[in-house]
Amino acid sequence: MILAGDFRKGITVEIDGQVWSIADFQHVKPGKGAAFVRTRLKNVMTGAVLERTFSPTDKYPTAHIETREMQYLYTDGDLYYFMDNESYEQLALNHEQVEDAIDFVVENSNVTIRFYKGNAFSVAAPNFVELTVTETEPGFKGDTATGTTKPA
Repeated sequence: MILAGDFRKGITVEIDGQVWSIADFQHVKPGKGAAFVRTRLKNVMTGAVLERTFSPTDKYPTAHIETREMQYLYTDGDLYYFMDNESYEQLALNHEQVEDAIDFVVENSNVTIRFYKGNAFSVAAPNFVELTVTETEPGFKGDTATGTTKPA
């Protein structure tokens, strides 16, 4: 359990049965009245953002988010298959769970998958990706600062 007065950026808490990450917080002590904590929360499952105020003495359970390094194997229809590097267990995720991260992941590359209570909910693409440019639009005079073309 964590007091609302101890909220910090990046902490994950469970509020009303949902998991929220503290995106921003501010301790406010007005000249008249009780102090309060103004927060901006981001739902880790849906990505929804919520602004809410708390009393500094309110207690909330911390949500333990587990991360695992997994290897992206292949795509089959709407499912994306990943393999745990330690146990070789395979995991299938749908498009809502992988979101835009799958656009930057090539087969057999490692990604970080986040879990809450054993359920995978998001995929983080690697920080650096090495891709090949296969096609570019032709460069026309006036489109660039120099008169060069841009071959693929």
